[in-house]
Amino acid sequence: MSELARRFQQARGDERLALLEGFHALKHALRFGAEVELVAAADPDTLERLAAELAPDLAGRFRALAQPVDAAELERLVPRAPRTQVVALARRPPFRTPDAGLVVLLEDPRDLGNVGAVVRVAAGAGAAAVVSTGLHDPWDPAALRGAAGLHYALPVGRAQDAALGDRPLLALDPDGDVLDPAALPPDAVLAFGTERHGLSDALLARADARLRLPMRAGVSSLNLATAVAAVLFAWRLSDAGAGAGPPG
Repeated sequence: MSELARRFQQARGDERLALLEGFHALKHALRFGAEVELVAAADPDTLERLAAELAPDLAGRFRALAQPVDAAELERLVPRAPRTQVVALARRPPFRTPDAGLVVLLEDPRDLGNVGAVVRVAAGAGAAAVVSTGLHDPWDPAALRGAAGLHYALPVGRAQDAALGDRPLLALDPDGDVLDPAALPPDAVLAFGTERHGLSDALLARADARLRLPMRAGVSSLNLATAVAAVLFAWRLSDAGAGAGPPG
């Protein structure tokens, strides 16, 4: 095993590092201030051409960072090499929940691709943070792939919901009141459970309110990331969320 392959293998178990796979993951990490330690690319010039087309604000960064590797070596760095033939290692930022803004809480999520999709949605909608509970690392490479590197656009981490302080805890629950996005408190924690089991009885008992999305009769649930997207963009498009996040 080469030294480069060893570094990537070790990084998969290192909670100080993030494994970025593909141009878009690296693009977003760079755009939002990631401390990138290593970039391996089959063709750095191709990356620069992509940057010129898709991310002109980052022109020159890819060629300056990229270490050329052949395609065979790239295949040894990750289980499945991305189509854009670039992978990178970056430092994870320290996790701290912000003092203001809506926080998305995922209770014990099971599908890491879904976790990544939630991060991507939350970044786009201007949420303040994504917090998960349970055993799964929200910075797992599968979650990073689903988020296209947007973990660097907002705080993402694992914590118990009690660590979120005195913010209003709003549980998304099929038996709750119909969601009024304009009435969401600006510092609320929006808690989402799994598709199969929903939120735990313990979290529901602590919730300050239970809310539901209005849905067609007979449809029992939404995909987790879809439910988060529906709530966050309903809020974003309301008067309450109109100024959320940096201007787009």
